[in-house]
Amino acid sequence: MPKLSGSSVLITGGATGIGRAVVHHFVEEGARLCVLCVNDEQASSLRGEFGAEVETVIGDVRSLADNQRAAALAVERFGGLNTFIGNAGIWDFITPLEAQDEEKLERVCDDIFGVNVKGYALGAYACLPALRQSKGSIIFTASSSSFFTGGGGPLYVASKHAVIGLIKQLAKEVAPDVRVNGVAPGGTITNLSGSPSSEHAKSQMAEIPEIDKLLEGMTPLGFAAKPEDHVALYALLACPVSARYVTGTTILSDGGIGVG
Repeated sequence: MPKLSGSSVLITGGATGIGRAVVHHFVEEGARLCVLCVNDEQASSLRGEFGAEVETVIGDVRSLADNQRAAALAVERFGGLNTFIGNAGIWDFITPLEAQDEEKLERVCDDIFGVNVKGYALGAYACLPALRQSKGSIIFTASSSSFFTGGGGPLYVASKHAVIGLIKQLAKEVAPDVRVNGVAPGGTITNLSGSPSSEHAKSQMAEIPEIDKLLEGMTPLGFAAKPEDHVALYALLACPVSARYVTGTTILSDGGIGVG
């Protein structure tokens, strides 16, 4: 029997990149998922691939009300909630602080911290009542940029460092009822996009010329990861048996970037 069989999961940013790979893996493991999507196009794509196995909600992770709607749907549809995965994120395309547009800087800061940090905190807040009942878990997508420089500019790196603080403090606050952990991918080619307020609003990481060679060169294991290379770690941390004694921990999945 799959390790996650029958479990109920809410994930943000589950329509693309690492999030979608997590959804695919969790469905194979027998989990039932609700995905908070940013628009109907994402929701339709998920319904087209997974049908009734995945519920979708359209909303903004920066809205508490939208997070609460998603949590309520997961509980109503599946009878409870076992895991919340905060995964939605945006990138700053390694833009130095002094290179930011003065007219856009405040909005770009609000966008990056709003999605990458506020979105996680609001999602956790919305899900905690149900997670306390189920003795469940929270998993946040951190990054190699949560520990090291080089994977983004100061705004992105600072936001991902903040995720580690959120994991540690929240793990202490909600124990022993709920476990809180993170997965920190690095060197992965995805369609990670930029701040809606920046010049990179319609850009994606995967479109950067020779991004694969850049990531291969900075990774000791010598290859750029695919989203599916990280998904087993999310499943491990979500499993109430395999990770029952693990909380406040972030697992690096970065091909050795941290030691390279």
